[in-house]
Amino acid sequence: MKVLVLYDYPPSPGGLATQGDLLYKGLLELGVDAHAVHFESAQEKEWYYRWFEPDVVVGVGYWGHTPQLVLHPQRYGIQPVPWLVADGYIANYQEVLNALPLILVTSHWVKEMYVRDGICGDKIEVLPVGCNTDTFKPFDKNDPKVLAVRESLGISPDQLMILTVGGDAASKGAQEVMQALAIIDKKAPDWKYVCKVWPQPRTESQNFEDLKMAIDLGIEKNVTYATNTISRNFMPYLIAACDIYAAPSRLEGFGMPQVEAGACQKPVIGIKAMGMLDTLIDGETAFLANVAKKIVVNEVTLGGESGFEDNYKVKFSEPRTVDYRANVQDIAKGLLTLMNDADLRESMGKAGRKRVVENFDYRIVAKRFVALMNDKLGLK
Repeated sequence: MKVLVLYDYPPSPGGLATQGDLLYKGLLELGVDAHAVHFESAQEKEWYYRWFEPDVVVGVGYWGHTPQLVLHPQRYGIQPVPWLVADGYIANYQEVLNALPLILVTSHWVKEMYVRDGICGDKIEVLPVGCNTDTFKPFDKNDPKVLAVRESLGISPDQLMILTVGGDAASKGAQEVMQALAIIDKKAPDWKYVCKVWPQPRTESQNFEDLKMAIDLGIEKNVTYATNTISRNFMPYLIAACDIYAAPSRLEGFGMPQVEAGACQKPVIGIKAMGMLDTLIDGETAFLANVAKKIVVNEVTLGGESGFEDNYKVKFSEPRTVDYRANVQDIAKGLLTLMNDADLRESMGKAGRKRVVENFDYRIVAKRFVALMNDKLGLK
C-alpha cells in the first residue's frame, strides 16, 4: 500500500498538523510506503502523484478543504480519503463527498454532524486522532523541566495549577471554568489558573474579554494568560506542570489536548457532549459537566470561503446547534473534589493514561487506518 498524507506539512504546532503528522509517523513505523506533503501545495502534490503513484491520498482538514483534499487528487485519477473534523454547518460539497467510497472523521459526534448536513453515514468511519504517548507521559513533579515551567508562570510549589490550552481559551470553556473557580475560591486550596492561547489577531479581543471577566469575578490575581509562541516539544512539560486539566469546551470534535493531558496522567474537567464522549470516561478519567445550554441558530450567512457569493444566507428547516455551554456548578463541584483530593487526582490520572495508551496511541491509530484501507478499499 502506498499512501500520500496531505496536511500542514512540515507540521506547525496546530492540531490538524499534529493529527496528520502522527498518522504519517505511525505509517512509516508500520513499514507502509508513505510520503507527506502540504495540502495546499498543488505542484508538489502533482509531483507525488506522477512518480509515487499512491494507492490512496488521505487528507486532514474540514469540509471546506474539499478542493485541496478531494478534488485535486481526483483530477489525476488518485483515490482520496478525507479525514475530517467538524467546523459548523457543512455548506456545500455534499455531492462530492457522497460520491466517495470512504470518509474518515475524528469522533462519533463529528459523524453525526456530517450525517445531519446531508452526508451518507454508511461511508463514514470514525478514526480518532493519535497521541504520542512516548512524549506525552507522566513526569516527576520535581523534574527540573517541569519545575522551570511552573517558575516561569509564577506558580509556587504549594499552589495547585489548573490549565487550559487552545487557540483561544473561551472556546475551550475558560469562562465557565473561571465562573466555577469564583464559586469555590474560598473553599479551595491555593490555586492558579493558566490559559495557554496562541498569539493570533482573533484571540486578542477574546483574551481581553476573558480577563475582564476574571476582574469582574474578583479572581484576576489567580488567572494567567500565556500568549507567546511555543512548540510541540514544550507542550508535554506544560501539561506536566499542571495538577488538573480543565477544558469543558464549547465546541470540540475530538479534544486532542484533553487526550494529551490524560497521557500525561492528569485528571480532566470536560463536558458531557461532542468528541469528549469518545475520549473521556466520566468519573474514571474525568469529571464531565452536564450541558447547561445549547446555542442554536435558524440560519447562517456564508461567503466566498464556502463557495458562495458574499452574505449568502442558508435557512434551516430545523434549528442547528452551533455551540455548547457546560454547567458551571458541575465544573465547580468537579474542580473542588479534585483540588481537595491528591489521591483521586493520581488515580484518575493513571486511568486516563491507561485509556490513552490503549486507545489513542498514534501507532494504534495507524494500524486502524491500515485495517480500514484493507477492509473498505481492498488495499494491501
